[in-house]
Amino acid sequence: MAQTVQTTFGSASAGDPYIPTGGNGGYLAEHYDLSLDYRVATNRLNATATITARALMRLDRFSLDFAGLSMEKVTVNGARPSKVTHNARKLVISLGIPVEAGATFKVVVRYRGAPHPVHSAWGDVGWEELDDGVLVSGQPCGAASWFPCNDHPSNKASYRITIACESGYTVVSNGVLSNRSSRSGRTSWTFDVREPMATYLATVLIGRYRRRDLAAVPVAHSLYFPARLATRVGTDFARLTEMITFFADRFGPYPFPSYSVVVTDDELEIPLEAHGLAVFGSNHVDGNHGEDRLIAHELAHQWYGNSLTVARWQDIWLQEGFACYAEWLWEEQRGGRTVDQLAALHRGKIQALPRDIVVGDPGPHDLFDDRVYKRGALALHAIRRSLGDEAFFAALRAYTAARRHGHVSTDDFVQFFAEHTGSRAIGGFVARWVQQSALPSL
Repeated sequence: MAQTVQTTFGSASAGDPYIPTGGNGGYLAEHYDLSLDYRVATNRLNATATITARALMRLDRFSLDFAGLSMEKVTVNGARPSKVTHNARKLVISLGIPVEAGATFKVVVRYRGAPHPVHSAWGDVGWEELDDGVLVSGQPCGAASWFPCNDHPSNKASYRITIACESGYTVVSNGVLSNRSSRSGRTSWTFDVREPMATYLATVLIGRYRRRDLAAVPVAHSLYFPARLATRVGTDFARLTEMITFFADRFGPYPFPSYSVVVTDDELEIPLEAHGLAVFGSNHVDGNHGEDRLIAHELAHQWYGNSLTVARWQDIWLQEGFACYAEWLWEEQRGGRTVDQLAALHRGKIQALPRDIVVGDPGPHDLFDDRVYKRGALALHAIRRSLGDEAFFAALRAYTAARRHGHVSTDDFVQFFAEHTGSRAIGGFVARWVQQSALPSL
């Protein structure tokens, strides 16, 4: 009988078929300390990433996602590895002294280059130059465009992000601004993220922004925007405090220390969510509340997506379906169409589309298909109508509390709601709306 040899090589993939080369095995990153020195005028980055990780197995070799930049030096626990190779997407590190299972180890990567988006099945994602500044849009696999990482949502970690750039710019990133200092025409900004954060939600925004603090309750929230858009931004986000308060009542306490909205001077194809942040383009503000739906959607992601994060991309309906349902809740709250009316409207629209998608496992090509969003929301509405408002929203608040800053899956959602409410119907609603292509009746 052939003897099985136990590998000591961490996998160069998280094993997610939606992103076959994304993420890495054999360890979990627990903390990223990123020190970035960036020149806006020339798009030049010099940086050091210090990654604290925990081995899940005995490691002689492991990898990091890292794309488009040049590695200068790598150390592991202060020593040079026996070998380092860097291909288009992976930094592969072979160790002279293995890391034992369960041990914590520290990886330091010094790197440089001109950061740019990486190509993906969903277009270019990651670090992007604006007309006068920077935006990072990492979903689903763009984090590797600006720092070496384990780029998969199943591995959340804490962060410290320090960015130095020309003093004429404002820098916004995730977490709490813990330090800012200026010297010789350059300003350094340090942000601390204490809650576990998925790599795709890490961001850096650099621009010539004004800041406006709106309120301190129910959580501190601020706007960043170009001066020319001050009036439009002030009008369109005037209801943000009311919106946060409403969602906190429905979903439970806001999950992070603060919330910031950034409006770029550039137009953007779609708004973006990030941990503690949302980003809108100049085309998303009209001074007439024309995009309240999008404002609600991105805010809701702070609960569903950023605090409660899918461990595998196929379950994305748990993020987008919830955020879509939040849009409907907000419209009703403001005196517009009721959720019942919106559910009937969107079911009718879906009915006119091909029924060739299972939103609980849509496949990579349809990961961001609108049917994933709308059928996910319809599943929630069906559950709500079955349970009644009191039981439904109590279960939502319990769910966000129990899974706060953790991971969620479809099976976990069904089990949690069934146990919390005592309803045997939850699995059936999810099966009909999420796990089959046929379109149920409301």
